[in-house]
Amino acid sequence: MPSIVVAIPCYNEEKTIAKVIQDFKRILPEAQIYVFDNNSTDASVYLAQQAQVKLIKVRKQGKGHVLQAMFESISCDALVCVDGDDTYCAEDVTKLLSPILSGEADMVVGDRLKNANAQSIVQLHQIGNRLIVNTINYVFKTQFEDILSGYRVFSRHFQKNVPLITPGFEIETELTLQALEAGMVVEEIPVGYRKRPTDSVSKLRPFRDGLRIMFTAAMLLRDHYPLRLYGAISLGCFSVAVVAAILKIMPSHGGIHETFLAGLILLFVPMSAIALGMALILSAVNTRLKEMNQLNKRNRH
Repeated sequence: MPSIVVAIPCYNEEKTIAKVIQDFKRILPEAQIYVFDNNSTDASVYLAQQAQVKLIKVRKQGKGHVLQAMFESISCDALVCVDGDDTYCAEDVTKLLSPILSGEADMVVGDRLKNANAQSIVQLHQIGNRLIVNTINYVFKTQFEDILSGYRVFSRHFQKNVPLITPGFEIETELTLQALEAGMVVEEIPVGYRKRPTDSVSKLRPFRDGLRIMFTAAMLLRDHYPLRLYGAISLGCFSVAVVAAILKIMPSHGGIHETFLAGLILLFVPMSAIALGMALILSAVNTRLKEMNQLNKRNRH
């Protein structure tokens, strides 16, 4: 039988962690269950120990560090990662596991937003999620529905070949974009999603974490698609220089001082050339690294 592990990130989830563990024990009695405690100060660790699951402590604070610890300490055919706040339904895990165990996908994401309502996800969070997903889809030419879900299943191939470096909630964005860069197959399946219990507190900070997610997307765009990023910068700088040049040759200069327009031209033309040069060089380096990676994969087989 394939080996299945359920890994539960946990930070001060004493109100819900025992129920999450019991739910997954009931649905997946053959699976090993790990709780990755991230410096909880409540009774979460005690409750996990009472539930007789494997407990691993992660000292570096942040969900990203927890996911890194999971990939470093677990090796299995299917790794289920689910938040410990009891917002996801254990009953959905079988349909998330199916594409992994059949070899049809490398990562399966539980899509919360398909069936979300104002009770499970507040309106502000829904708007923020849609804004982030639409922006990333536009920039990376993808068609994802829920890039920030905390309910995922990973294949053994994914666990061994996808690097992770971000420390916080932006890890979900990195998981998806790194998977695409590594040529992994990602599938989304709608799952149920319920609101947290009234006495349970969310660790998400919408504005701060939203900015970190967008910064992570920009960083991955820079690293994996430099021609898009620096090409856009080059085009923007060149456009400013062209507009300044047009205004400069007009009789009235558009009401702008001629010296200022000349300064814009002298500033933005070199900037455009530098950005274009960086785009071409980094793109060539990336292409060469991808070629070497492909050859290394063939040699391993």
